[in-house]
Amino acid sequence: MTFDGEALEQLRKRVRAGGAEKYHAANAAKGKLFARERIALLVDEGSFIEDGLLANAQADGLPADGVITGQATIDGRPVCLMANDSTVKAGSWGARTVEKIIRIIERAYEAGRPMVYLVDSAGARITDQVDLFPGRRGAGNIFWNQVRASGSIPQVCALFGPSAAGGAYIPAFCDVVAMVEGNASMYLGSDRMVEMVTGEKTTLEEMGGARVHCAESGVGHFLCKTESDALETVRRYLSYLPSNWTAQPPVAEPADAPAKIDLAALVPASERQAFDMRRYIKGLLDEDSFLEIQALWAKELTVGFGRLDGQVVGVLGNNSMFKGGVLFVDSADKAARFVQLCDAFNIPLLFLSDVPGFMVGTSVEKQGIIRHGAKMITAISEATVPKICVVVRKAYGAGLYAMAGPGFAPDATIALPTAKIAVMGAEAAVNAVYANKIAAIADPDERGAFIAARRAEYERDIDVVRLASELVIDAIVEPGELRGELIRRFAAAKGRDRHFSRRRHGVTPV
Repeated sequence: MTFDGEALEQLRKRVRAGGAEKYHAANAAKGKLFARERIALLVDEGSFIEDGLLANAQADGLPADGVITGQATIDGRPVCLMANDSTVKAGSWGARTVEKIIRIIERAYEAGRPMVYLVDSAGARITDQVDLFPGRRGAGNIFWNQVRASGSIPQVCALFGPSAAGGAYIPAFCDVVAMVEGNASMYLGSDRMVEMVTGEKTTLEEMGGARVHCAESGVGHFLCKTESDALETVRRYLSYLPSNWTAQPPVAEPADAPAKIDLAALVPASERQAFDMRRYIKGLLDEDSFLEIQALWAKELTVGFGRLDGQVVGVLGNNSMFKGGVLFVDSADKAARFVQLCDAFNIPLLFLSDVPGFMVGTSVEKQGIIRHGAKMITAISEATVPKICVVVRKAYGAGLYAMAGPGFAPDATIALPTAKIAVMGAEAAVNAVYANKIAAIADPDERGAFIAARRAEYERDIDVVRLASELVIDAIVEPGELRGELIRRFAAAKGRDRHFSRRRHGVTPV
């Protein structure tokens, strides 16, 4: 069949229009943008080059086979992207859909460019299952390519609608996922399938909605109110990352720390009194540079990207505002993944320790706290980017190890004057050693005096100056000196040898 120029342009126009108008209207009623509008909002104006526009063009009602793929720039930097068109068969996958997605991931990997996934898909078309599901270029090859690209190029997902069944693994294999509250969802089986299989009555929102995944499961990383917010989150996230694992993170114009945050005043003298580590981090970094990741999940540990004098750093800090800053199963997983992300893309790591240790008890032991803690410590051990540990207030027990303490080859261990490093806190230690003797003292005043004396002995034993004199820590700095100290030390640590071990790879305690 031969096309003249006008006929070809009409075909292109029909394809770019997507599905029927009623589907556009239904999406608009939910606050959802057309897939091509999402791309236009995300990328630099006029930079998008589309591949496979005429995929399945001879089929009826399948423009571009329901997915838009191509290359563009974001803030002048090349990226590859895909966007499900939910006006076409609810964004479901056919054979050409799968092939287009595979090809764009392959191109991103081969060119060393970030891969952006704009997901809004009901999953595979059951009617096309033989063509799209089992073969070497079937849907499984999407995930194979994502795994191959992991740690080689940044992979970021913005989720605007459903990501169903096997398709839910596209977000799962990404470095981070931004989800739009009220519309985005991830689930392996629909609510109808769940009821059929298990008898449970639920809804997609209750089972796999954005808030569920960002606050409870940890599969989501950013909870966004609107689609514009999600797209801006993608842009901001990529601004901290290099294009691929061989490059260095982008440098920004240096900025001062916010003058209104007094780091010395922020940390209470009593370790029993909580303070917000998020505010401490913001007061330490360049103003307005902190991007918190997974802010709603495992909140006892705060992680995210920021800048020191324009240079990107990854920050982990224990937050005593939540569960006393104790490390649990989820916070250990959160730390391990974030450390691996930073190490993959040459982002130095800053650990701000105020940790009582890992949680104990029957419940967490049954959840595998030892296994999850080992995974966190493995990630920190294997990370070969510059690492600096700052003991802000306390680092007790295995918490010291989990926050890149001296035994884990940090470039420096720095202590503030408020710092304490010990196997456990004074109160727990005195009770552990003298429990029987304390119980035998009948007089309350005498018992109190005995406990106070033993605590004072213990505090002298772990005195921060003694630890410095024993070379456990490399420097004691005042809060007002910490930012400058970190800037200088990270600059000095650049270019360190990235070799860790003679082996193929370790066996991770998953």
